[in-house]
Amino acid sequence: MTSERYNARDAEPRWQRLWDEQAIFVSKNDDSRPKYYVLEMFPYPSGRIHIGHVRNYTLGDVLARFMRAKGFNVLHPMGWDAFGLPAENAAIERKVAPKAWTYDNIAAMKKQLRSIGLSLDWSREFATCDPSYYKHQQKMFLDMLAAGLAEREKRKLNWDPVDMTVLANEQVIDGRGWRSGAVVEQREMSQWVFKITKYSQELLSALDGLDRWPDKVRLMQRNWIGRSEGLLIRFALDAATTPAGENELKIFTTRPDTLFGAKFMAISADHPLAQAAAAKNPRLAEFIADIKKIGTAQSIIDTAEKQGFDTGIRAVHPFDPSWKLPVYVANFVLMEYGTGAIFGCPAHDQRDLDFVNKYNLGNTPVVCPEGQDPKTFVITDTAYDGDGRMINSRFLDGMTIDQAKDEVARRLESELRGNAPVGERQVNFRLRDWGISRQRYWGCPIPVIHCPKCDVVPVPDADLPVVLPEDVSFDKPGNALDHHPTWKHVTCPKCGGKANRETDTMDTFVDSSWYFARFTDPWNETAPTTPAVANRMLPVDQYIGGVEHAILHLLYSRFFTRAMKATGHIALDEPFAGMFTQGMVVHETYQKADGTYVQPAEVKIEVGGNGRRATLLTSGEDVQIGPIEKMSKSKKNTVDPDDIIETYGADVARWFMLSDSPPDRDVIWSDERVQGASRFVQRLWRLVNDSVELGNAAPSARPASFGPDATALRKAAHGALDKVTTGIERLHFNVCLAHIREFANAFSEILQRPGQPAADLAPDLAWAIREASQILVQLFSPMMPHLAEECWQALGQSGLVSEANWPQIERDLLVEDSVTLVVQVNGKKRGEVTVATAAQNPEIEAAVLALDAVKLALDGKPVRKVIIVPKRIVNVVG
Repeated sequence: MTSERYNARDAEPRWQRLWDEQAIFVSKNDDSRPKYYVLEMFPYPSGRIHIGHVRNYTLGDVLARFMRAKGFNVLHPMGWDAFGLPAENAAIERKVAPKAWTYDNIAAMKKQLRSIGLSLDWSREFATCDPSYYKHQQKMFLDMLAAGLAEREKRKLNWDPVDMTVLANEQVIDGRGWRSGAVVEQREMSQWVFKITKYSQELLSALDGLDRWPDKVRLMQRNWIGRSEGLLIRFALDAATTPAGENELKIFTTRPDTLFGAKFMAISADHPLAQAAAAKNPRLAEFIADIKKIGTAQSIIDTAEKQGFDTGIRAVHPFDPSWKLPVYVANFVLMEYGTGAIFGCPAHDQRDLDFVNKYNLGNTPVVCPEGQDPKTFVITDTAYDGDGRMINSRFLDGMTIDQAKDEVARRLESELRGNAPVGERQVNFRLRDWGISRQRYWGCPIPVIHCPKCDVVPVPDADLPVVLPEDVSFDKPGNALDHHPTWKHVTCPKCGGKANRETDTMDTFVDSSWYFARFTDPWNETAPTTPAVANRMLPVDQYIGGVEHAILHLLYSRFFTRAMKATGHIALDEPFAGMFTQGMVVHETYQKADGTYVQPAEVKIEVGGNGRRATLLTSGEDVQIGPIEKMSKSKKNTVDPDDIIETYGADVARWFMLSDSPPDRDVIWSDERVQGASRFVQRLWRLVNDSVELGNAAPSARPASFGPDATALRKAAHGALDKVTTGIERLHFNVCLAHIREFANAFSEILQRPGQPAADLAPDLAWAIREASQILVQLFSPMMPHLAEECWQALGQSGLVSEANWPQIERDLLVEDSVTLVVQVNGKKRGEVTVATAAQNPEIEAAVLALDAVKLALDGKPVRKVIIVPKRIVNVVG
């Protein structure tokens, strides 16, 4: 047994240098082996990796190393999602150029990532802010423009009047800009959109085929796409009440069955009817201006107090000309959804009920739950949205909801107003076209030119890329490209006259919506992809990333793949065959008496009779141990990966990340368990070294037969090999690590048995020890590759374990020759019995009745019968 400890500080950099020198993780596009593409969502270069990065990239690395050992040509690349607002903010705050800040951060983070020992193909590295990357993104934009998948249209947007920029919904907090604090306005502005809605049904239907995606992610995408079947109804308007004699208001509803419960109509502040009415009513115009200040975020609109303004316009009920419904402008109706108008049935919609209760419009229930008396069923503060039978609905009374929907549709479809039916069945989608315009400098320039004479003119392909200027100033609010003295001023490619470049840049989601395709051939300078290569390497076999990207990033990538197919860049629809969402790394928080947070590294934890106690290392001051939460800088409950790697080594960090919990769940950071992982590393190192001398005594040729000890060891080794293989394939990494520990324990027991010296060891056992040690090292090599290389070398193996083939499982060794059965007496467990797998019932019965525990439980009573459930239970009835 070696007395030397495994030295991670020495070993890890040494093996990383060797891997790089030999370029063993570089994937070749002309490799004839089957491909396997594993990809983790690439990082934003913020300047430091966090412990969540370590978990995310370790998960993918285990799979990449395993599939490489299984004989696949593994593509496992890395790049940088490098455009975005943080770089621009850094430029403003630190007086540095966004480009310099970004590339400095990339260099720092790349060094950190390399220290983890990831089997990445760095030859394919790029950053999305590289002109060599966004040149091709601009080309695809122009191709999509030509194909009708990109358009310029007017939209209502969140406008920050201080920063003078459009804000995403997520950047509007309590109606104010997240950075400036200014009250956000809704402005109608022209912006570029991608026509994702052209694929609404296709994107929805294809989710059924993504059976290697988490169900929760597919559900989130279904809800975001939001397919709904309903009825378009043309409500007649009382022309005497409309501002300009308008005679019709169209609404789309999924609940036409509730028409007889209608109490009001509501229209968006942007609806043409609202605008026409506001032009003649200053109070309405003022109301509209006020409600526009809350922004366009659906979450804000849903939670805001319901407000409305009675326009005085009246709509006519489609089944009763004498029934007039007031038309309100309401703050919860958006022009972007449906027709920008609704009818309100408050008894069966909580939002509508809140509205009518505020304005005293009343409600009439029209669906009665089964078992309730329709005569006494009332609604007060809680709407009923369940199933039931129709009531208070004239010719619909007694029908089910589905029957009522069909009857309303049938009647209104057959009734004409002019040449069109009053009702028309329709399918609507919640999904809206993707607005990509951002009034920001640090993004991919949109490659169009605005000419007073020729309107919008695409930048010629020969002039791509449209490169961002580096000499920009952020002294003025808004987009620095607008303020640049020369960049935007160009000559029109069509007429030769004076023109301006588009100064909006693309949403950074565009950058990450096709990077996986660029990785297949990032050296192609003339086109975004090499179709033959991309079609062979795609889709990504396993994509790994946080669930926070389950909707937009994944949905946009699915759309972009289809758009690239429509424009001839690839020939597939879905980018990711398998999707895995890993959990977060969480940590308890620590607070001093004054409420300020302190970092885990500043705290000493002691465990005593009164539980766990935390004190400051510097002063001994008591610190309150808080709840376990997501790691965040604000609460200082973060762990620096560099500190962990410096103290314990990358393999310990990797092992801990994989072993503590299932990879799709949060992992709780624990210094104690990290130390436990460190001890296990040393134990494996000793175990492998203990086996070297014994294994060296083995014959080179496989023995013709194996004795009981050798067979038992080989069964343990191949049983672990089978379980770990299956576990990695299913991404059950924590289960794999448990099997490795179990096998290490069994192996250790055999090595620690007193016996003959190595020279006198039975050849079959020596051979089994050598085989077991090699299997053990290969089992943990995807998880702890540096330790595995060191152990592989200690075993005298040639080459690198990172390049070794995965061991072959001998299935005969997985067949159990015995089985353990639970023994019950009169239904109560009394013990267990182990019998031969091939044992017949009389043998099993005899073995059970011979057990002392059975004899004691029977207490001399005769056995009436013995019930045997094969391979499970034996029940003795006395």
